[in-house]
Amino acid sequence: MAKTAPNLCFSPLNQNQKRKDNFFNSQNGYFIHKPSSKSTLLSPIFSSCTPIQISVPPTKAIDCQVMDYNAKIFQFCQLGSLQNAMELLCMYQKSELESKTYCSILQLCADFKSLKDGKKVHAVINSNDVVVDEVLGSKLVSFYATCGDLKEGRRVFDRMAKKKVFLWNFMVSEYAKIGDFKESICLFKMMVEKGIEVNSYTFTCVLKCSASLGCLNEGECIHGYLLKLGFGSCNSVVNSLIAFYFKGKRVESAFELFDKLNDRDVISWNSMISGYVSNGFAEKGLEIFKEMLYLGVDVDLATVVSVLVGCANSCTLSWGKAVHALATKSCFERKINFSNTLLDMYSKCGDLDSALRVFEKMGERSVVSWTSMIAGYTRDGQSDGAIRLLQQMEREGIKLDVVAITSILHACAKSRSLDNGKDVHYYVKANNMESNLFVCNALMDMYAKCGSMEDANSVFSQMAVKDIISWNTMIGGYSKNCLPNEALKIFAAMLKELKPDSRTMASILPACASLAALERGKEIHGHILRNGYSSDRQVANALVDLYAKCGVLGLARLLFNMISSKDLVSWTVMIAGYGMNGFGNEAITTFKKMRNAGIKPDEVSFVSILYACSHAGLLEEGWRFFYIMSNDYKIEPKLEHYACMVDLLSRTGNLSKAYEFIQRMPIAPDATIWGALLCGCRIYHDVKLAEKVAERVFELEPENTGYYVLLANIYAEAEKWEEDKKMREKIGRKGLRKNPGCSWIEIKGKVNCFVAGNNSHPQSKKIESLLKKLRRKMKEQGYFPKTKYALINGDEMQKEMALCGHSEKLAMAFGLLTLPPSKTIRVTKNLRICGDCHEMAKFMSKETGREIVLRDSNRFHHFKDGYCSCRGFW
Repeated sequence: MAKTAPNLCFSPLNQNQKRKDNFFNSQNGYFIHKPSSKSTLLSPIFSSCTPIQISVPPTKAIDCQVMDYNAKIFQFCQLGSLQNAMELLCMYQKSELESKTYCSILQLCADFKSLKDGKKVHAVINSNDVVVDEVLGSKLVSFYATCGDLKEGRRVFDRMAKKKVFLWNFMVSEYAKIGDFKESICLFKMMVEKGIEVNSYTFTCVLKCSASLGCLNEGECIHGYLLKLGFGSCNSVVNSLIAFYFKGKRVESAFELFDKLNDRDVISWNSMISGYVSNGFAEKGLEIFKEMLYLGVDVDLATVVSVLVGCANSCTLSWGKAVHALATKSCFERKINFSNTLLDMYSKCGDLDSALRVFEKMGERSVVSWTSMIAGYTRDGQSDGAIRLLQQMEREGIKLDVVAITSILHACAKSRSLDNGKDVHYYVKANNMESNLFVCNALMDMYAKCGSMEDANSVFSQMAVKDIISWNTMIGGYSKNCLPNEALKIFAAMLKELKPDSRTMASILPACASLAALERGKEIHGHILRNGYSSDRQVANALVDLYAKCGVLGLARLLFNMISSKDLVSWTVMIAGYGMNGFGNEAITTFKKMRNAGIKPDEVSFVSILYACSHAGLLEEGWRFFYIMSNDYKIEPKLEHYACMVDLLSRTGNLSKAYEFIQRMPIAPDATIWGALLCGCRIYHDVKLAEKVAERVFELEPENTGYYVLLANIYAEAEKWEEDKKMREKIGRKGLRKNPGCSWIEIKGKVNCFVAGNNSHPQSKKIESLLKKLRRKMKEQGYFPKTKYALINGDEMQKEMALCGHSEKLAMAFGLLTLPPSKTIRVTKNLRICGDCHEMAKFMSKETGREIVLRDSNRFHHFKDGYCSCRGFW
C-alpha cells in the first residue's frame, strides 16, 4: 500500500490551536517546521526532499508529542543550535523528557562552555523531579567541570547514589588539573573505603598527584596497594611509579622498577631519561638513551627533547650534535618544541654560533625561541648580543615577555653593562611593564650589580608592591657596593613591612661585617637562631665571615666546625679569616684540611691563602702555594695572586726581588701591584725605590690621592721635608683630596666615630686627658713617641700633639673610658694604622690589662699584654 506523501506546508497557528499539528515526523526520524521566505536553511539533512525553511521561531510555531519533542531537541543539539534547543526546553519544562535528551543538551552547553544555560537545564531537571541516574549524573558532573564550576559538579557527584569507576577517575583527574592534589588523593581514599574497583587509570592519576605533593610515604602505600591488586606488571602504572619515584628523588627505586619491567614501551624509556636528567644525573640519562638505541626502540619527540636537555645540563656538545642529526632524519626539526630545546642546548654548551644557525633556520619562532637565544647571550655575558635580539624583536613586531626582559637584564648585570641595562629600562617604560614585580626586581639587580645603587633605589621606591626578593636585592646591593650603613637602614625598614628570610640574613651579615658592627651582628645571629636559619649553609658561611671580620676568631671557628656539609665557600671564609687576623699557620692547616676533604680550591681560595702567608710573613710557604696553584691545579695566576706575592716579598723586606718579580710578570701589572711595593718601601724606608715605583703608579692611576699621600708620608718619615712639601703641593694643584683618618667603635649598639684632629666629641676633654696620662707613663717606662709618623715639619712637641689626635687613639681611649674592664675594646679604622698608634695600642693593652682589637684597612691587630698578633707585618 502506497504511503501518503508528507504535507510540508503549515498554516500559522493561533494560541488556542493544539501544538501537535505543528510538526512533521519524517520516516528518517527527523523533525522540521514550517518554511518561511525570511528564514535561512535549517539543515542539509533532508536529502530526499526540497530544503525546508523556518517560518517562525520554533517556540511559537511547533507542537508535538513528548516523543517528538525529545527528538526535536536532539536534532537541534546535533546541529549545534543551543539557542533553539534551550527555547524548546524552557517552553516545555513540564513535559516528560527522556534522560538522554537532557544529556544531549548538557553536552552542547559543555561544548559551548555555557555555564548559564547548563544551570538552566539543571534547574529544569530539578523542577521536573527527574531522577538523576548514573548517566545523567555523570553528564552533569562533566558539564560543570568543563565549564569551570567543579564545586557544583562535586555537589552533584556527592548526591549520586551509584557511581562507576570512570566517574571517580574523572573527578580525581579534574581536581588534579586545577592543582588540588590533596582532594584528588582524598577521593582515591574514599574509593578504597567504599570498595570501588579501581583501574590502571586511577593509579596513574593518583600517583601523579602524590608526586606533585611530594608525598613519598603516601605514594609508597599506593604502590603497595596496587601490587596487592595485581597492577604491578601493568605498563602504564609502572611508568607512573617510575615518574613518581624520580619526582621524589628516589632514583634507585625508579631504576629497580624499570629494570624489572618486561614490557617496556617508549614512555618507560622516556621516563627514565627525563627522570635521570631532572635529578642531576644527565650522564645516566644519556646511557639509558644509548641502550634504547642499541635495542632498536623507536624514539619519539619526547625522547629527543629529554636527551637534548641532558646534553645541555652536562655540556655534552658531541652527543647533542648526534641527537640533532638523528632528529633531522626523523623530521623532528619542524617541531617548535624540538627547535627551542636544540638552540637552548647549543647555547648552554657554549656553541652560540650553532644556536644562532638553528634560530635563523626556524620557520616558526615563539617567544620561547627568542628567550632561549637571549638566555644564551646572557650566559656568555654578551649583553650586546641580547640587546641586538631585543631590537630585532621590536622590528618584527614581537613583544617581549617578562622572561625575555629579565633574561636580558641578567645579561647586562653579568657583563656589568650599565648603558645596555638603561636601554632595556627605557623599553620597559615604553611598554608599560614597570608594574611587573619580576621586571622591577631584575632591574634593581642589574643596577646593583652595575654599581648604580641610586638607580636601583629609584626603581625600588616607585614599586607599589614589594616582595621579599625586592628587599633582599636592595640589602644585598648596598652590602656588595660598600654601603653598609644604607644596607642596615633598609633592613630596619624591611622589619616593619615583612618578615626576613634566610636570604635576607645572608645579605645583611656582610654589611655588619664590613662595619665590624659586632653587637648588631649578634642581634641578627639571635634572629637567625630563633627562626631556624642557621642550617642554611649560605647563612652559616656569612656568620663565620662576620665573626672573623669582627676579630672574634674563636666563635668564627666554632660556627665553622658546626657546619655539617662545608662547601668551598665555608673553607675559603675560614682561611681568609685566619689570614686577616694574622694566623698564617692556622690558615695553612685549614687549607690542607680542605684539600684532604676532597674540596678543590679555586682562584679565590688561593688568593686567601697567599694573603694569609703575606700577613704572617711566611715567604717560603707563600711561594709553595703559588707553585701548587700553577702546577697542580693549572690555575693561571691573575693580578690578585701576583699582588699577594709582591705584598709578601715587600713585607718581608725583599724589595728588589719584588721589583724583579713585577718586571717578569706575563701580564701587565696594575696600580695595586705597584702600590703593594710602594707600601713595602714605606715599611723599610727605601725612598729611592719608592720614587721609582711611584712613577709607575701615577701613570696608571693619576687621580688616586692615596698613592700621592703615601709617597708624601715616605718623604715625611724620612724627614725629607722639601720633597714632602712639593708632593703635597702637587696634590693641591691636582685638586685631589685625601680621605681623613676615621675610626669608629660600637658601644651599646651605637657607633661612635672619631676623625683625626677633630675634638667635637662630647667626651673629647676626658679622652685628651687620658691620652696625655698614658703618654707620660710611656715615657717613664722608656717608650718614646715615634714623631716621624706625625708627618708634619715642626718641633717635637707639635709632632707629639699631632700624633695624639690620630683617630684610632681617640677611639681606643674612648673605649677605655666607657666599656667595663672585662669588655674587649674593638676599633675599626678606614686607613692603615700608623707606627706610633701601633706602639701606643701595645702599651695601652699592657698598662690597662685590656685586650684591644683594631681592624685597619689592611688587617686585624690583636693587642694583648703589650704584644700584637701582626708581629710587625702590616
